[in-house]
Amino acid sequence: MEIMVCARRVPDTSENEIELSAAGNDIERDELVYSVNEADNYAVEEALQIRGRIGGNVTVVTVDNEEGEEILRRQLAMGANQAVLLSDESFEGSDGKGIATILKAFVDKGHYDLILTGVQADDGAAQVGGMLAAMLDYPFASLVNSITVEDGKLKVSREIEGGNREINEIDLPCVLSIQTGINEPRYVGMRGIRQVASVTIPTLGASDLGVSQGSAGKSAAKVKRVDYFVPGLSKCAEILKGSREDNAQKILELVEAKGGLN
Repeated sequence: MEIMVCARRVPDTSENEIELSAAGNDIERDELVYSVNEADNYAVEEALQIRGRIGGNVTVVTVDNEEGEEILRRQLAMGANQAVLLSDESFEGSDGKGIATILKAFVDKGHYDLILTGVQADDGAAQVGGMLAAMLDYPFASLVNSITVEDGKLKVSREIEGGNREINEIDLPCVLSIQTGINEPRYVGMRGIRQVASVTIPTLGASDLGVSQGSAGKSAAKVKRVDYFVPGLSKCAEILKGSREDNAQKILELVEAKGGLN
């Protein structure tokens, strides 16, 4: 099975103190440490596990500048067969539809039975997977937390409201957005990263992909970031400080005081 995984480089919230820019329409990015988007990492692991069960190849693709090579090498060290960087100055400022347009152009140049994305990335809009599927006219399922391959079809489980699961059978080729927690992504050590440090990662631009001017990038974006803000603390909010045991006891007392315990 030929599997393509769409990955994204995002600010690592565990390594950064996120601050708003002076203009208030973005975060300060100059000193940020980046890593692969968490949900995309689960998608790569799921692709590797499917390959392990039935065979095939896993190709990881990202739309980024040259710094995107960093996460691609990590995914190669994780076990992906190939990695491709889709990079062009005209791609900068793309919204979800623009990213999906670029990815579709790449898919059209190859053949992939299964395309995986993380459930969401960047601003959390969760748009790219569904848009890509619509552009390709492929079946799509979101919030997938289990995949079984049976007789050339997939049986997928997905989260729905109320903590329930929905089971669907879906034809190939298709696009799935992968929920975090579907698996346990394997550890990637420095030795593995060093082993792929010299691997050549192909870079494809707008002309290579046949992406026309005006179909991606800032000028084509229909969604624009207008404002960022830090939500204020509610007057009802209370931050508990103390040991875990003390806080647990305090929570019980607060719940009882509010009539939550009978």
